[in-house]
Amino acid sequence: MQDFEEYIRQGEPAQREKASTWQTAIGLQDVDGLKPSAYLLDTARRHVEGDITIDEVQQLIKTYYQSKTNHTGDEDDQEEAHPAAANITRILSRHTLAFNTNGYLSLHRHIFDGVMKHAGELRPYDITKREWVLNGDTVNYLNYEDLRRAIDYDLEQERQFSYKGLSIDEQVEHIAHFVSGLWQIHAFREGNTRTTAVFLIQYLRSIGFKKINNDMFANHSWYFRNALVRANYKNAQRGVDYDYSFLVKFFRNLLMGEQNELRNRYMHLDYKTTGDVQSATAKVPKEVSKEQLEGLNAFGGQRGKQRGKQKSKQKSKQKSKQKTADRIIDILQQNSHATRKDIATELALSESTIYKNIEKLKAEGKLIRIGGDKGGHWTIVE
Repeated sequence: MQDFEEYIRQGEPAQREKASTWQTAIGLQDVDGLKPSAYLLDTARRHVEGDITIDEVQQLIKTYYQSKTNHTGDEDDQEEAHPAAANITRILSRHTLAFNTNGYLSLHRHIFDGVMKHAGELRPYDITKREWVLNGDTVNYLNYEDLRRAIDYDLEQERQFSYKGLSIDEQVEHIAHFVSGLWQIHAFREGNTRTTAVFLIQYLRSIGFKKINNDMFANHSWYFRNALVRANYKNAQRGVDYDYSFLVKFFRNLLMGEQNELRNRYMHLDYKTTGDVQSATAKVPKEVSKEQLEGLNAFGGQRGKQRGKQKSKQKSKQKSKQKTADRIIDILQQNSHATRKDIATELALSESTIYKNIEKLKAEGKLIRIGGDKGGHWTIVE
């Protein structure tokens, strides 16, 4: 997130800490496809520079939305993202932790205070969630009657666990399993991943992981959620088992400073790696006449030219399609609520052309639609 990079690289220690915290808090909103507005970024910068306190930030955000009479789709999303980001910034700046069930519930309440009506309350019903990485299938979340007992159990087991004598690899593996189990409980109606992430950051600090790469949550929060999904999904009929490898890669980057490539499409059930394609070569007889050799060369030259022309046409066509797709991505990065008509008007192309390109991007796992035609938005998959 470029808005805070300068402070992190060149700012005073207090500015670096505030900028890093804001970067994480805003990045975590991407879990639900929520993007910050220019107003939030500007207000956050004023806080980083010391012009206003976090209390004043929260009051400014509250007043800003109270003054709005008509909200666009983006502003509805931002009305959730902005207070939540400011609340997370406040929480992470305190360096405190209540490692118990009440503390976990209280954390959710503090994050979503003024955002969700039922903040801090356990969900009173069972849930399913259609997941893009699972082709619309759902993780089996815990039944609502056992939520408190499950949180009690997981936290007590972790409290008693000893990291003494473990290698860093073993520590990372254990943390991945602990966080995965806590997230699978899915204690709340909404906001589970953000709550788990903030709780995790607080906990890691408390057990000695002081240098956490906060860029991971700032830039890869949706990957974090999808990795949790894959770690908690098993489908015997499809030959799919619980897969912690994606989550472990995330934590190795987070805690060990590794540079594992984190791509959401790699986690999709239908993703398949493709090997190198071997090209067949024609066998030439050991003995050929001069005339035959010249004929072969001439034929090969003509075939080569034809292939060259075909490849050139294919490349040109492919380049044109790719260019259109890239331009669509650029537009959706600026406005995730843009419609096909909006994009067609912007690019001076037909709606059918835009439709085909969007469908191709969706098929390639580079673009997904969250929500319906009204009120929904696009999410770009890296």
